[in-house]
Amino acid sequence: MSSIRYDVIVVGAGVAGSLVADRLGRQGRRVLVLEAGTSGDAPPARSNPAAPSPEVTDLVGTDDVPGFRASGHLLQDGPLPYASGYVRANGGTGNVWTGLAPRMLPEDFDTEAFGYGRRWPLSYEELEPHYRAAEEELGVAADADEQREQLGLPFPDDYVFPMRPLPAARLDRLLAGRLDGRRVKDPVALREVELRVVGTPHARNGVPDPRYDGGRGYVPRGRDGRPDPGSRCVGNASCIPHCPSYAKYTPLKTQGRWSRTVTLRDRSVVSRVLVDGRGRATGVEYRAYDGEVSVAYADVVVLAAHAVENARLLLLSELAEGSGQVGRNLMDHPVLLTWGLLPEDTGPYRGPGSVSGFEGFRTGPARQLRAPFRVEFGTWGWVWAKGPVDTDVHHFLTEQGLLGAELRRAVGDRLRRQFTFQFEMEQAADPANRVTLHPYERDALGLPRPLVTYDLDDHVKEGMAAARAVSDQIFALLGAEDHTDYAPVAAWPGRFEHGGRTYGYRGAGHAAGTHIMGDSPATSVVDAWQHCWEHPGLYAVGCGSMPSVATSNPTLTMAALALRSAERIERDLTARDRPTSLSPTEGAQQ
Repeated sequence: MSSIRYDVIVVGAGVAGSLVADRLGRQGRRVLVLEAGTSGDAPPARSNPAAPSPEVTDLVGTDDVPGFRASGHLLQDGPLPYASGYVRANGGTGNVWTGLAPRMLPEDFDTEAFGYGRRWPLSYEELEPHYRAAEEELGVAADADEQREQLGLPFPDDYVFPMRPLPAARLDRLLAGRLDGRRVKDPVALREVELRVVGTPHARNGVPDPRYDGGRGYVPRGRDGRPDPGSRCVGNASCIPHCPSYAKYTPLKTQGRWSRTVTLRDRSVVSRVLVDGRGRATGVEYRAYDGEVSVAYADVVVLAAHAVENARLLLLSELAEGSGQVGRNLMDHPVLLTWGLLPEDTGPYRGPGSVSGFEGFRTGPARQLRAPFRVEFGTWGWVWAKGPVDTDVHHFLTEQGLLGAELRRAVGDRLRRQFTFQFEMEQAADPANRVTLHPYERDALGLPRPLVTYDLDDHVKEGMAAARAVSDQIFALLGAEDHTDYAPVAAWPGRFEHGGRTYGYRGAGHAAGTHIMGDSPATSVVDAWQHCWEHPGLYAVGCGSMPSVATSNPTLTMAALALRSAERIERDLTARDRPTSLSPTEGAQQ
């Protein structure tokens, strides 16, 4: 048992937890960060049986449509699978993400206006200063003028991103030349949408913009978090799982700048949040991999684990139960993939997995009728859809019997012309999609394993129908061969039929919504500061607080929310430390 009392205990050393610890450590606060996973010299650290990471390979499709089997740490009993995994290691899933860092759009903060979902208790305008702070922390590369013009994002007039946008991939340039200004029909909303290739913001070191911060410029950070002007993306095409040049942001970079008042303790699985008789958080109970139980105490406890694990911990602790929303409203970005071959070289496997996309399907009244979606261009061939290039070799060996030089030519020709479209759907908050504690399955430490119940509603399915129709039109405009085929069944656990057509989806790894924020303790778990309504001193930060996941990769929004919460926590601690002035009457004995 620790004899040190901390100012703050942070549970989880991913993006949100690392940023909160950093900001509070800068103020001299004594911060203990408890990480369930292990620390390693380079991400990703290896998973341990005492803190296993759910893998997408834990899901297997069956012959039923829909139909799947789930195994591993994250068990499931829903009609359709929650098709994403997450990493329990120092740095979390932030070690193995794609590095895409777009902002949410102003209209994304109130989808109730479109007849679905939930409204945020804060606006884009309130979060905007923290978006800028997050873009500095993560080192985002993008073109502010392009984001203003093509997405309508309201930036301050003189704002530029820390780094200039990454160069367009060969596929981006090819698609822009063929498709910019062309129009396709949205068959659900019955409207035409103009196609325009737009660069995606990246949390990845490129060329710093000398105009940043009023002309002070920006210096990229290397693997240890220290300034390193030479740390840049060099096109390794291995952002997942690991960037060898350390250009991509990971929480380990933030940890490299932690003050000496921040202590990281890995292999520490938090099993319960402690509260006093008034419900105030006082500390946590945690277990080492050998099962030894320890307790640590603090004035503030911040749950900053994955959305599933935050909900699991609140359920284990029997806390924040007043609204009945703990664990509910689980969201992801279900991703419809389509893939094919262009007549010419697409330049695959050079640089990040996606540099640009189509943004025209994210906004407007069409989202009343179907889920909005972003379209990412996949520049890693068919890897996400069909697996590694071994599958192409296997195809020509077994189905066409090619060998030697013929085999090499055939594989080379197929690989160089491959491309993928990734349609990332917004999924609305639905209380039926939830995380609970399994009634009898336990992990290696004796704790109940998380159980997920998940499904896609018709709004999402109509979005996928629109996306597939859009894909068909674009393929026709490009003269591309469409090889989209959601088979074999085992490789597509996320299969369903809708409108007489079979669809398959992947999970984007963008879990959100399990400790949802709102403006009332009767309908939400945390307030706009991610503070648990019922428990002074207890925060649940991260994507689990988000009332909607919109169509943006959520990491930047999560980072902005974490920085905002850190400001509030520091104000709370400052108020705690402020001397109390007693009047003579108040101080006199009665």
